[in-house]
Amino acid sequence: MRALQLQRLDGPDGLQLVETPEPEGSDLVLIDVVAAGVSFPDLLLTRGQYQMKPALPFIPGVEVAGVVRSAPARAGVKPGDRVMAFSFGLGGFAEVAAIQPEMVFRIPERWSFEAAAGVVMNYHTAHFALHRRGRVKAGETVLVHGAAGGVGTAAVQVARGADARVIAVVSDERKAEVARKAGAHEVVLSTGDWVAQVREKTGGLGANVVLDPVGGDIFDKSLKCLAPEGRLLVVGFASGRIPEVQANRLLLRNIDIVGVAWGGFLLHEPSLTPSIAKDLEAMAEHGILDPVVGSVFPLEQGAQALRELESRRATGKVVLRVRAG
Repeated sequence: MRALQLQRLDGPDGLQLVETPEPEGSDLVLIDVVAAGVSFPDLLLTRGQYQMKPALPFIPGVEVAGVVRSAPARAGVKPGDRVMAFSFGLGGFAEVAAIQPEMVFRIPERWSFEAAAGVVMNYHTAHFALHRRGRVKAGETVLVHGAAGGVGTAAVQVARGADARVIAVVSDERKAEVARKAGAHEVVLSTGDWVAQVREKTGGLGANVVLDPVGGDIFDKSLKCLAPEGRLLVVGFASGRIPEVQANRLLLRNIDIVGVAWGGFLLHEPSLTPSIAKDLEAMAEHGILDPVVGSVFPLEQGAQALRELESRRATGKVVLRVRAG
């Protein structure tokens, strides 16, 4: 099969299109991959900067959508099913992927393979962040940073599904339009005094929940626009700087900083997966979830796809088209 293999820790330039044996595993679901999602962890992996450090060479990619070739009896899917999946063992940037049955889900009928390729990690992360870790309630205000990206657009829609008011923060008008399309009630630009705008839009109280996949200065400023008992959800550090905070700020203002590590949590509580999947499926059936697809690259241009993420030009979910579906 064709696959993109990382042969050197040189960032996207370390990827090479190769022919490699297909994966096997009678206890795994074998998927003929049509599309693969491109994620920020993939970019970090190419530089050896992710917490997981597989031995070289390896095939990146944790998100796929495709057609089931074979599945064990205990799987909830069967050969021929259109599915989307998440792989803890990487291997998604390839024509065939072998994935644990509990991380494979049927694709809603109206979604394309490209749309489904970025769903499992982004939407499960957003749901885990907002509901399990953020304790979001109907009527609360949720502020979403990076709201035009894959995780951001997913968070906007999951927050709307919780009947929350959603304020999106983006860097330019092009991304503002993407955030609006995703479902944000209001959008502010990070290039202006967005903290003051958020306070104004919330009657001076601030946001009840802030979802932050960016870190750095965005994190620092987010502390200033949290309402009393507000929760700042730490999802990632796309800016490159891991922020720090003095604990007295939490005490004096009665606010929470909450870590969000969806994949790591599943190792401790795998039963969470079907619960989230059921809730997301219901939202999809009601038209609340509508994955935003950004650039679509052929498999051989995987390095270019990762560079689009690295430059922060990406909107929606960046996807690799692996084969015709």
